[in-house]
Amino acid sequence: MRVTELLPMVAAQAEAADASRSVSAEVVAAIKRSELMRLSASRNLGGLAARVQDIAVELEHLAGACGSTAWCLWNHLCTFHLFCGLLGPAHRDFLAGIVERHEWVCFPAGASTAVRGLPEGDHLRLNGTAAFGSGARYAEWAGVSFVVEGRTPEFTLVDLRDPGVRIDATWKAMSLRASATDHVHYEGAAVPRERRVPFPFRYREVFREPDRAMIDPRYREDWVALSDLWLGAMAVGVARFSLRECVEGIRERVAILGVKMAERPTIHVNLGQADAAIRAARDTVYAALAETDARINAAQTPTETDYLRQLTASMQALSLCDDAMRLILRVLGGNGLREGAAFERRYRDFQAMPLHINAHRDRVSEQAGRHLLGLPTENPF
Repeated sequence: MRVTELLPMVAAQAEAADASRSVSAEVVAAIKRSELMRLSASRNLGGLAARVQDIAVELEHLAGACGSTAWCLWNHLCTFHLFCGLLGPAHRDFLAGIVERHEWVCFPAGASTAVRGLPEGDHLRLNGTAAFGSGARYAEWAGVSFVVEGRTPEFTLVDLRDPGVRIDATWKAMSLRASATDHVHYEGAAVPRERRVPFPFRYREVFREPDRAMIDPRYREDWVALSDLWLGAMAVGVARFSLRECVEGIRERVAILGVKMAERPTIHVNLGQADAAIRAARDTVYAALAETDARINAAQTPTETDYLRQLTASMQALSLCDDAMRLILRVLGGNGLREGAAFERRYRDFQAMPLHINAHRDRVSEQAGRHLLGLPTENPF
C-alpha cells in the first residue's frame, strides 16, 4: 500500500485534528507529495489508473487511522473522476497539469449552493456561495456548478488561490470535524471562458453514450457509485480498527466484582457478531469493486443496473458496519463514549458515513426498488 508509511503520522495527529477541526499541515503536505494523489487519474493524464479495489484498500486503512483525513482524500479522488468526465478530452492538458503537480480538488455543491456566472471578455466571473466543500481548505481547485442565464447548469474548475475566492470554516458538525466541509464564497472569481462546459442532468447517462468522447473508459463509471463503494471500504476500516482496539483494550479489564470482561459470555457473543458483520461488509463492498474493475478493464460501459448494484452494495456494507459499531459500543459500555477515547472519535466519525446523501439508505433503496419494478430511476446524480 502506498499509504503505509503515512499511517503512523496520520494516526498520531488524529486526536489533535479532531480537537482543532483541521488536519495537520504536515499530513496534508505529505499526502500531496505522495502517489495517493494520482490514484484515480488515468495514465494518459499522468495518473496511476489504479484499480478501484486498490484505492479502496488505501482508503480503508487511512480511515482506520483518521476518518477526517480519509474523508478529504476520498473526496479528492472521486470528484477528480467526475471532473475528468465532465471536462473531457478537450481539457486533457489542463487536467494533466493538476495531476503532475499533485494538486488537490474538491466539489462544494451541497444544499443551498447558488453560483452565477457573468461573461466578461475572455473570462467568466463567478459570484455566489457553494456549500459542503469537503477538503476545501486543503485544496487548490474546486469544481463549480453555476448558471449564467436561466436554469441550465454549467460547470468549471476554479483556482482556490484566486483573490475572488473565500473559504468560510462553517463545518461545526459532531462527525469528521477536520474534514473541512466548509462553504466556498465566489466573489468575482475569474475562470477562462474556454473552461466552461455543460453540466447535464443525469450525467451518468450522458457518459454512457458511445458517441461521447471520454479521456479514458474508466470515466464512464459514475463517480457517485465509486464514492459509495470507497465510502463502504472506509466504514470497514473504521469498524475493523475499532474492533481490534476494543479486543486489545478489554483483555485485562475488570467488569464487576472482579470478573474480567474477557471471561463474560455476552462479551464473546457481541464480539463474534461484530467481527462477522465487518467481514460480511468487506466481502460485500469488495465484490462490487471487483465487478467494477472487470468492466473498466474490458472498456465495458456500465448500465443503470450496474450503477444501482454499486450503490446497494455500499448501502448494505454501511449498514453492517453500523451494526458492528453498536455491538462494540455495547461491549465497551459507557467508557466507550468518554470524550478523548479513540473509539468515541471513531464512533462519531462513522455516523456521517451512512448519512451521506450519496449512500443514504432511503435514497438508494427507493431507487433500487423502482428499478426492480421496471419504473424509471429518478436520481439526478
